Amino acid sequence: MASGEWHCEKRFKNESFKNEDENVLETGCLSIIVLGASGDLAKKKTFPALFNLYGKGFLQSDEVHIFGYARTKISDDELRDRIRGYLPQSKEDAEDVSKFLQLVTTLLVIFLIINLRRMMRLILLLLMQIKYVTGSYDSAEGFQALDKAITEQEISKNIREGLSRRLFYLALPPSVYPQVCKMIKSYCMNKSDLGGWTRIVVEKPFGKDLASAEELSSQIGELFDEPQIYRIDHYLGKELVQNLLVLRFANRLFLPLWNRDNIDNVQIVFREDFGTEGRGGYFDQYGIIRDIIQNHLLQVFCLVAMEKPVSLKPEHIRDEKVKVLQSVIPIKDEEVVIGQYEGYKDDPTVPDNSNTPTFATMILRIHNERWEGVPFILKAGKALNSRKAEIRVQFKDVPGDIFKCQKQGRNEFVIRLQPSEAMYMKLTVKQPGLEMSTAQSELDLSYTQRYQGVVIPEAYERLILDT
Repeated sequence: MASGEWHCEKRFKNESFKNEDENVLETGCLSIIVLGASGDLAKKKTFPALFNLYGKGFLQSDEVHIFGYARTKISDDELRDRIRGYLPQSKEDAEDVSKFLQLVTTLLVIFLIINLRRMMRLILLLLMQIKYVTGSYDSAEGFQALDKAITEQEISKNIREGLSRRLFYLALPPSVYPQVCKMIKSYCMNKSDLGGWTRIVVEKPFGKDLASAEELSSQIGELFDEPQIYRIDHYLGKELVQNLLVLRFANRLFLPLWNRDNIDNVQIVFREDFGTEGRGGYFDQYGIIRDIIQNHLLQVFCLVAMEKPVSLKPEHIRDEKVKVLQSVIPIKDEEVVIGQYEGYKDDPTVPDNSNTPTFATMILRIHNERWEGVPFILKAGKALNSRKAEIRVQFKDVPGDIFKCQKQGRNEFVIRLQPSEAMYMKLTVKQPGLEMSTAQSELDLSYTQRYQGVVIPEAYERLILDT
């Protein structure tokens, strides 16, 4: 496959849920329903991801329809304004975005022409039908209207009943998950199973603590079978997070090094250079620990620390992650620091007496043979002086340092997750010249330089495609 070129293929059902003698090709109309279509997550992440998937040809216009459902009654112009700032902004894309926005119409079938961006700047015409339906999240009438709109689109494609696929993306607060799922189960399910399906996608935060998470899981589990439920963490869709398993288990170099004998500490860092930006009311309910550390950073932590899974099947990877979490000893109070940035309570949606942390750092310690004594330092914060997410694996000092170079720094393996994806190794080397002097340098793999012309997909694109 040429650099920067996309490859499209039919996707089969997840092998984890497939019988050994089953090899079912998914066909039929695919309806993607974005619940909470007028909200922040939908405009910033979901719709741009769907736009990009169309542009790259992974969603075929002759079999895919997108529906938006929300309580907000909005006009065409208001909807365009909500989407405009989150679509491609380059000059070469301006014409395509303009066409896209002009053609987005609520409650009407529209045709969407997208200029497909590829290495050779190929131009394709994609037809897409979109509908926006207004309704309450606990309204039978609203979901009946949504089901009617979906069914009409399926019938228009002459799809045999039972072959259609319905994917419900809940871009909503977790508090409304149960009632929305009840409405979907009662009024919007695929009518029969002849190869089609109905699935729901839910995202973090999944509850506020163990009890609420278990209750939420139980409520949804009563309505849908496990293969129908997709719980996603968009950090798992990031390119270099996806690369962690490959790095660790496909390179002999790391196998003897990845343990307490060689590694001094591991730092997993998330930094943002902006505050809540109008989302203070939402953020204040959760704080930085629930919003970032206990999902995004813990997922990365597990991938860094886990043992090799039996296979790449989801359940085998999950089992190894669980073993890591079960081996973490209780966190000590003196190894936790929390804080709140100055100006956080200036947000009118934040209570004046809020003590919700916007910064936290903590040390996790794993009680097992590989990691005993190695601190895993997790840091996350908003409104800091830089924006980055990275993993820093710091190795121990060289014993018997004959070059007296320890002050220059230890060996480090750094994986920068965002922005400007890269991985590099800090090494001590001899400086060029006649003298025997040393300096710290880097073996650097920067993706923008090494993979020029290759478009790195957004995390949401990958996760939506995987469903």
